[in-house]
Amino acid sequence: MLVQATRIAKRSFDKSYSSGSDSSSSGKPFPPRLLMPNTLLNDALPLAKRKIVQVKEESESSEDEKPLSIRKDDLLANHVQKSQIMTNKPKTPSKPAKITRAPKSENLSAKDKKNKLSKSDSSSSKTDITENPDDGDISEDEYKWWMSHNQDDSIKWNTLEHQGVLFPPDYVPHGKPILYEGKPVYFEPEIEELVGFFAALLETDHAKNKVFQKNFFKDLLALMKKSKKILKDEKQKIDDFYGYCYLDGRKEKVGNFRIEPPGLFRGRGAHPKTGLFKKRVVPEQITLNIGKGAKIPEPPKGHKWGNIIHDQTVTWLATWKENVNDSTKYVFLAAGSSIKGQSDLKKFEKARTLKSFVSQIRKDYTVELGSKDVRKKQRATAMYLIDRLALRAGNEKGDDQADTVGCCSLRYEHISLAPDNTVIFDFLGKDSIRYYNEVQVTPRVYKNLHQFIKTARVPGKMIFDKINPNELNKHLSSLMPGLSAKVFRTYNASHTFQKELENTDNSLSIQEKLLAYNRANRQVAILCNHQRTVTKSHDSQMSKMNDKILALKYQRNLHLDQLASINKKAKKTYSNLYDLYVEGITDEWKKDYYLDLVAKDRERITKKKEKVLQQLEQDEETKKEDKKSKQEIKQARDDAKDAISAIDEELDMLSKKEESINKGKYVPGPILARNPTEEKLVAGIEKLSDRISVAETQKIDKDENKTTALSTSKINYIDPRISVAWCKKFDVPVDKIFNRALKEKFKWAMEVDANWTF
Repeated sequence: MLVQATRIAKRSFDKSYSSGSDSSSSGKPFPPRLLMPNTLLNDALPLAKRKIVQVKEESESSEDEKPLSIRKDDLLANHVQKSQIMTNKPKTPSKPAKITRAPKSENLSAKDKKNKLSKSDSSSSKTDITENPDDGDISEDEYKWWMSHNQDDSIKWNTLEHQGVLFPPDYVPHGKPILYEGKPVYFEPEIEELVGFFAALLETDHAKNKVFQKNFFKDLLALMKKSKKILKDEKQKIDDFYGYCYLDGRKEKVGNFRIEPPGLFRGRGAHPKTGLFKKRVVPEQITLNIGKGAKIPEPPKGHKWGNIIHDQTVTWLATWKENVNDSTKYVFLAAGSSIKGQSDLKKFEKARTLKSFVSQIRKDYTVELGSKDVRKKQRATAMYLIDRLALRAGNEKGDDQADTVGCCSLRYEHISLAPDNTVIFDFLGKDSIRYYNEVQVTPRVYKNLHQFIKTARVPGKMIFDKINPNELNKHLSSLMPGLSAKVFRTYNASHTFQKELENTDNSLSIQEKLLAYNRANRQVAILCNHQRTVTKSHDSQMSKMNDKILALKYQRNLHLDQLASINKKAKKTYSNLYDLYVEGITDEWKKDYYLDLVAKDRERITKKKEKVLQQLEQDEETKKEDKKSKQEIKQARDDAKDAISAIDEELDMLSKKEESINKGKYVPGPILARNPTEEKLVAGIEKLSDRISVAETQKIDKDENKTTALSTSKINYIDPRISVAWCKKFDVPVDKIFNRALKEKFKWAMEVDANWTF
C-alpha cells in the first residue's frame, strides 16, 4: 500500500539527520527505492535541487496475498541475491553506499576525487542523495571513466572477473529418418543436425541458391566421411580391446565376444516360440572363465559378474543362459585360434581313422539287419541310414521346440515306401530345412522299414521305438573309440568329396577345374542336406551374366568384322574363328549396350573430376600449413583448371555420342584404331573367347548352386587337406577356393603335399 510520507518539520539543516536515521512516522526505515505517487522531499536541499522519491509502506499482509507474478519476481530476485553470482569479490576497497555529487565546475584528479569522497562519507554536514540507477541518473557504483580518460591506457584493467560465455543447448536427436530418393535414411546425431538446418530452409531463397547448395553438400559429405572414419575407428578400438586374449602368453583372437541384443525371438522354420521376448542379458547372468592370476575385467558400472571360475579343462571364456529356449551360450576363441585348430584337426583325424574300421562295422550291421531281436534290427537299420544317407542321429524334441527330425526320431508320417525297394523320406531336418530324398535301399532294409511302419500304424508314432541316440552312439563307440553319428557323417562327406575330385582333368582351364571342384562340393552338400532357398536376386543376376556374355560375343564380332576388312580371305583362313560369329544381335540391344558404355564412361570421368578437385583442396590446405608461397597455390589451381577443362571436354563428347546413339545415327569405330594387324586381331579374338568360356562356366556354376549351400560342408565336414592337396596337384591357387578367413582357419592344413589322401 502506498501512503503519504510524513514531512520533516524543520526546514533548516539538521545535523542529526542522516541516511542511517531516515525513518517514517511509524519508526520504520525508508526503503532504498521509493516509488510515486507518494513522495519524500529532502528539506536540506534548495528547492531547485530537491529530488522527489517515492515511499512504499511496508505491507503487513502475508506473502500469500501477493499476486503470483510479483511473488515469482521477488523469489527470482532473492535467489540471485542469495546465490551471489560473483562469489569472490575483488580485493579492492569497497565503495561508499552513497555518493556526494561534485560541483559541476570542479575538475578533480583521481586522488582529489578519492579524498573528496572520503571526506564526504565522514562528514555529516554534507547532503546524501539516494540515487536509483533505473531512473537514468548516475548509479552509486558507476565508474566515471571520463574523469580519467587522459591516463595511460596501455594497461586496460587491473582485475577482471566474469562468467565466460553462454552456449546454445546441445542438439537432441530425434532419431527419425529422412527420405532420400524415396528411401528412409538414418544419420548420426551430428549429421542429422546439419541436415535439419538445411531442411528448415527448403522453402526459402537460400535453399534455391546454387552456391548455398554446393557449400552445404560439400560440408555434409565431409562430415559424413569424418563420421564414417570415427565410427570405423571406434569399432576398431572395440575389436582391439575385446577381440583378443592371451592364452599361455600368446595373443589369440576371440570369436563372438558381443552379447546378442534383446529383441523378439524369430527362430527357424515353424518354431513354436517365435515372437517371444528375448530379454537383455545383464552381467549378473554371465560367468567368466579366466586364469587365477589374471586381472578380472571390470563389469559395466552398477553391475557385477554372476560368477568367476578358473576351469582349465574347458576352452570357453564366458557363458550365460538365454531366456527363450533356456539354452546355454558361450564365447569361444576365434576359428583361427590354436585351440580351435587343434579341435578341427582331431575331428578330421578321428573321421580319417574310421577308414580302418568301416569295412568291419558295415559287415556287422549287415548281419544284424536280419536279427530276430527287434532292438538289434532297429539299431542296424538306423546305422545303415546314418552310414549311407549321412542322417543325423536325431534327439527327441519337446512341445516347446521346433519339430526337427533325425534318424532315431523318424515317425510314421516321415517315411513312405515305393516299388523297387525305393524309400521316400520327407521331414524337417536341422534348422527346419526340409529333407526330401527318394533312394533305393537293399531288400533287407526295405523289409525292415516296412515292418517298423506297420508296427507304428498311425502318424505320430516312432519308427525306431526301441532305440535312442544315446544308446546308438554308445554302441558306435564300442566299435571304435570316439565313434559317433557325427564322425560317420564327417567321414562320408570327406570320402565322397575326394572320390569326386579324382575325376578332374588336368587339361582343363582353371575356371573349368573350379567348376569340377564346386560340383564335387555340391555332391557332398546334397548328401548332408545342406540346402538353401533361391535368392530373390538370382534371376536378375543371371540376366546380368547373360548380358555380359552377349557383350563379349558382340565385341568378338567387331574384331572379326575388322579382320575381314583387312584380309578379304580371312573367313577362309580363320574359318574356325568365324564359326564363333554370333548372328541375330538386335539393333535395340546394341543401342542399350552403347548407352550403358556411355553411362559407365561418364561415371568414370566424373569420379576423375572429383578426384582432381579433392586433390586441389588437399594441396591448398597442405601449402597453407607449410606456409608455401602464393605462387605455388596459384600454379596448383591453374593445373587443376586445365585438367578440369579437359575432363569437361570429354563429358561434352560423351553427351554428343549419347545423342547420336539415341537418334540411331551412331557408327562404332574400329576396335583397333592404331596399326591394326591380323596378329593383333586374332590374339584379341582368342582372348575374348577365353573370357566368354570363363563367364559361361561361372553362369553354369551359379545356376547349379542356387539351391545348395556349399560353404557349410566345406567348413565343417570336408577335410581341408583334401582341397589343399588337390590345388597343388592341379595347379589351382588356394585363394580360388578358400577366402582369407578360411585360410586363417585352416592354416594347419596348408603344409600337405599334392599326394596327400584322406
